[in-house]
This record gives sequence, C-alpha cells and structure tokens, in this order.
Amino acid sequence: MNTNTEPGHGHSPAAWTAVIVMIITLSVGTVAFYFAMWWLVIASAVATLVGWGLGFVLSAMGWGANGPKYQPKGH
Repeated sequence: MNTNTEPGHGHSPAAWTAVIVMIITLSVGTVAFYFAMWWLVIASAVATLVGWGLGFVLSAMGWGANGPKYQPKGH
C-alpha cells in the first residue's frame, strides 16, 4: 500500500450522495418538528437512515473513495 496517497476524505460520489440526501431529510424533519407533524418527523428520520445506507451501498458498488469507478481529481 502506498502511504503517499490520500484516503479520499469523502470526496466521492458515494459520500456526496449520502450527505446530500441526509441534509435534505434532516432539514425536512426539522421543519416538520417545528410544525409538530410527527409522521413527517419519523418519515424523515427513516429517510436519513436510508441516505446513510445509500452511501455504503454506493461505496460497495465501486463509487467510494477507493472504488474502481471513482476518478480522483488532482489538488
């Protein structure tokens, strides 16, 4: 293993997709909490977990920082 390479620091399609989904669902859940729409709070919590799992699934499919489908950009 080459120690001079960076691990990716989350700059991959898998990480970006998971984070964007979780930010949206947590934002919706926050607004729903403010308006006391409990069914939407619970739905957004479940959707947040789905977004978290989506990151792992995409990483396993090769879109993670060390995956074969990921093309790192130079700094």
